[in-house]
Amino acid sequence: MTAAATGVAAVPPLGRLWRLPGVYRPQADSALLAAALHREVAPGADVLDIGTGSGALAVFAARLGARVDAVDVSWRALLTTRLNAARAGHRVRVRRADLCRPGTGLGSRTYDVVVSNPPYVPAPNSWPGGHSSARAWDAGHDGRRVVDAVCSRAADVLRPQGVLLMVHSGLCGPERTLDRLAAHGLTPEVRATARVPFGPVLRSRLPWLRAQGLLEPGEETEELVVIRAERR
Repeated sequence: MTAAATGVAAVPPLGRLWRLPGVYRPQADSALLAAALHREVAPGADVLDIGTGSGALAVFAARLGARVDAVDVSWRALLTTRLNAARAGHRVRVRRADLCRPGTGLGSRTYDVVVSNPPYVPAPNSWPGGHSSARAWDAGHDGRRVVDAVCSRAADVLRPQGVLLMVHSGLCGPERTLDRLAAHGLTPEVRATARVPFGPVLRSRLPWLRAQGLLEPGEETEELVVIRAERR
């Protein structure tokens, strides 16, 4: 694994975004991923944002001159993205896709850059159902339900020399992500890391996380990891 600490202060701000209730609010992981995206996107590039949420990264990529498609399992997220793109004066094409269910995937189009801030928080429940807002962060006992789906599908939608950028918690096991991406024909590396204080979701389940051996006693910060993987 190679790692590089990357600050996010030099990145143009993601801007003020409107959100429907239950749609993920851009946080430190969004800013860290935007820093990596800023270095990859050239004007005219085709970009796919998987799990777009508020559309923060999709609109950011459009600001950089990219042609952007954004997908999410949540209709509320898609409406939020559409409105945020319109408010920013950019075009972002949105559609519903669920990588974890057959028949509702990403389609056959390919892209220069695929970016994803998927749900990645380990959770006592296997998977939040229905319209639960927890779908924006909960991802099964090991936090990898959607991360693994992105790893499995990324090569299918990347052009040759295309790049996947994905952020997730160190609690999910970055080495597992690197191994899975390599097994699907990509060349992965850890591009950036950052330590951030626990957010409210992690704080609410600290005893469970420690009981699972995912956190050490007294550990008070979460590692965020941006992984870059290039199609060979």
